[in-house]
Amino acid sequence: MNIVETGFDGLVVLEPKVIEDPRGYFMESYRYDVLKSKGIDIHFIQDNQSKSKRGVLRGLHYQNTPHQQTKLIRVLSGEILDVVVDLRKYKSTFGTSFAIALSAENKKQLLVPRGFAHGFLVLGDSAEILYKCDEFYHPEAEGGIMYNDPALKIDWGMKEEDLVLSQRDRNHPTLEKAIFNF
Repeated sequence: MNIVETGFDGLVVLEPKVIEDPRGYFMESYRYDVLKSKGIDIHFIQDNQSKSKRGVLRGLHYQNTPHQQTKLIRVLSGEILDVVVDLRKYKSTFGTSFAIALSAENKKQLLVPRGFAHGFLVLGDSAEILYKCDEFYHPEAEGGIMYNDPALKIDWGMKEEDLVLSQRDRNHPTLEKAIFNF
């Protein structure tokens, strides 16, 4: 498995080795011992899966301490623009974002460490996303940041009128007004 640094401490792209033949392909999408040998020692305890149609934007979400989550994001079908924002005030990358296209075709995965807000936008007709978490979901710890906060300057690559958002995601505060404790 190839690990690609992103310029954000702990945020990496995983590129699994894909073996293809006329029947299709095989890959190890996750293997604890391989990642541990490369300094990534995370014990995942919950898997989440969602399916969304084109234009659905989910995010930007996080869980506060003591229920922060590391997430390993991958796409089972379709394509998404995956976006994270660093909320760790003690890091030089605080308040900046990183975006990457993840798809069933490219098989890339994004390992999002604790202390990041996470969101994604479905680019194709639909997409199924699977992500592993190292902490259980705790509704009392959840928080969010406005997906279109001008201070973040995130280019989602889609017209505002084509986005499909929940009421909750439309009402998140800006980064400046969000409550988080990383």
